Amino acid sequence: MSKHLWQTVGLGTLAGFRSMTAPALLSSNLLQYRPNTLAGSPLRYLQKPLVAHGLKLLAAGEMTADKLPQMPDRITPTALLGRAAAGALVGATLYKINRGKQLNGALLGGLSAIAGSYISYFLRKRATETSGLPSGLVGGFEDLLTLGTGLALAKGSNAGEAESRRWTL
Repeated sequence: MSKHLWQTVGLGTLAGFRSMTAPALLSSNLLQYRPNTLAGSPLRYLQKPLVAHGLKLLAAGEMTADKLPQMPDRITPTALLGRAAAGALVGATLYKINRGKQLNGALLGGLSAIAGSYISYFLRKRATETSGLPSGLVGGFEDLLTLGTGLALAKGSNAGEAESRRWTL
């Protein structure tokens, strides 16, 4: 399996946990790697410092707002659509960088985000019920898990850096 396929599944799933974290981490990483394959693509805006920093602010705001009691569940249709869109953005970008079909990346990232939304919703609900801890505190642990995993997927594996092409006869 290719590196960008696993990065798409991983970062797409994280978009289900926190919708803005995966695009923020990828965009931040694109500031360093700046792949040429995004030139001329609408996705090239992710390489701009203003976008990367803006996405980081949105991710921080989302992590804060998630703890508020009036926030809707992540599996409501509107929230689920936003998470799927974030996963699709990450997937399309990773596939474009690696000369794959953007539609395949978008579908894989979007479906991974939907799966991540349901997984994280039920895990958090279960963790809150069984631990007796407040939901906001469990959400804080979820933030740490999302950030740690996201950094490992994006930074640790050089997301945004195109895979080398191996030519065999």
